[in-house]
Amino acid sequence: MHLAYVMTETRGATDRLLTSLAEALDAKGIRLAGIVQSNTECSDETLCDMDVRVLPAGDTIRISQSLGAGARGCRLNPEALEQAVGQVTASLHSDPLPQVLIVNKFGKHEADGRGMRPVIGEALAQGMVVVSGVNRMNVEPFKAFSDGMAVAGATELDALVAWVEDALTEG
Repeated sequence: MHLAYVMTETRGATDRLLTSLAEALDAKGIRLAGIVQSNTECSDETLCDMDVRVLPAGDTIRISQSLGAGARGCRLNPEALEQAVGQVTASLHSDPLPQVLIVNKFGKHEADGRGMRPVIGEALAQGMVVVSGVNRMNVEPFKAFSDGMAVAGATELDALVAWVEDALTEG
């Protein structure tokens, strides 16, 4: 099993790293599945809009929702996330099969058994290499989910690309 998680300290850095990873692997001809996230700062509030792009060249889906001024709840739009999950799940059965699954974040939904969690399990069962972002709040649930078999991935692009290539070579 080849499963790595990536955590960075700077806001948005994990999203940028995983997007760059997807671009680098795609340029090498490595077949991808998954989602990468981009954030658009909003001028009228401190929070951003969150969009995911389905890999390799699928839809861009807004996964955040506006809860109104002063709202403090989770802004994730679960229906939009499930739309992305459905597209990624379908891509796991494409021909030719993907080699690598990239997941923008193992978050609260995944910690609770929803979102991309079943997709990660299916990809691992198919022998794919999986790289997922995770934040400090969900790193312990991620480690429990992976039964301690996940490795901390590099936060430098070249090293992360090399890890994926090595994992693909090992099979």
